[in-house]
Amino acid sequence: MADIARGLIIVNTGPGKGKTTAAMGTAVRAVGNGLRVLMLQFIKGSWHYGELDAVKAFGDQFIMRQMGRGFVKVGKEQPDAEDVRMVEEAWAESERAIQSGNWDLVILDEINYAISYGMLDPAKVVESLRRKPDMVHVILTGRNAHPTIVELADTVTEMRQIKHAYEKGVMAQKGIEY
Repeated sequence: MADIARGLIIVNTGPGKGKTTAAMGTAVRAVGNGLRVLMLQFIKGSWHYGELDAVKAFGDQFIMRQMGRGFVKVGKEQPDAEDVRMVEEAWAESERAIQSGNWDLVILDEINYAISYGMLDPAKVVESLRRKPDMVHVILTGRNAHPTIVELADTVTEMRQIKHAYEKGVMAQKGIEY
């Protein structure tokens, strides 16, 4: 088998913990190898997460931007128009970043939620990923990855929860979950 070097499309999905954490680990590895990383967080925005401070140490090699306003309400009702507008802006910035070739790795954190909540058309995402520059890597995170994105991806990992401390009444721990 010949060695092929090209940008990968990676999906971290599933109901278990660790999708964003795995993407962050890959980002640190990428920066350690001289790659430039951009992480755009589609939903996160109202809380302060420890990783926001940690990536500052990497300077312009690893940039992270929160593009949402926090957790969104979903269910039988339609998503809030403001959340939809913010997802559309996040997608526009994501597409520009991917197509620019200025970044070696672009992480689209929680984009799978935006798609599964009906806030972003998966066909737009697939079309953009198909025409990305050859050496740009993209990681998409969040539960319920759309089947067309799973099909397109080079690597898909499903995180499966066996048990979680929350089930025993243990709240999210600073430095571990946020």
